[in-house]
Amino acid sequence: MDITWLGHSCFRLRARDASVVTDPYGRGTGYPALRLTADAVTVSHQHPHHNFVDAVQLADRRLRCLEGPGEYEIAGAMINGVATYRDKQKGAQHGKNTAYLVTLDDVRVCHLGDLGHALSAEQIDALKDADVLLVPVGGVCTISPVEAVEVVSQLEPKLVIPMHYGTPNVQLESAERFCRELGVAEVVPQARLTVTRGSLPDDTQVVLLTPPEARR
Repeated sequence: MDITWLGHSCFRLRARDASVVTDPYGRGTGYPALRLTADAVTVSHQHPHHNFVDAVQLADRRLRCLEGPGEYEIAGAMINGVATYRDKQKGAQHGKNTAYLVTLDDVRVCHLGDLGHALSAEQIDALKDADVLLVPVGGVCTISPVEAVEVVSQLEPKLVIPMHYGTPNVQLESAERFCRELGVAEVVPQARLTVTRGSLPDDTQVVLLTPPEARR
């Protein structure tokens, strides 16, 4: 599976037989406009920076976008949406959020969306098998870098990919503090990550993906 970060919380997960796009953004993020094709699209919550599904052309128009909890099978991808919240008051402040566990090519990727709290025992049980964790680390409208470290310890993935953090395009906290809090030394960003079941490390590792260039 190839994992490419397209900015903010948007990723393209491309496997042999299917591809999934997460949280496509619209205008206002500072990132380049998206023009993508995929077999499925997941939306963590209804915000223009996360739900601009018009940017993605579905391979089969009969396939619908996934916008909430549930179990789905689309084009060979197994996707489990798990109910979470964007704040510590069970959504009273910022509303609901859906985390997705996507299985492609025998690799399980968890996209946490705009998670705003540590996970409950029930949520951990639903997401604990994640091999790769896409976790927001920039704070402000998501968990803080310190809280993101706590979530990593709750799920114990093999690979951790930070998202939704400060870049020249976005005014959020950078990924550096998260890496420091996790005790990770310098990490060299890479354009994309190719991962297979056999290539997963024994211990948790952090991978930084290169953000797209700023909108011109």
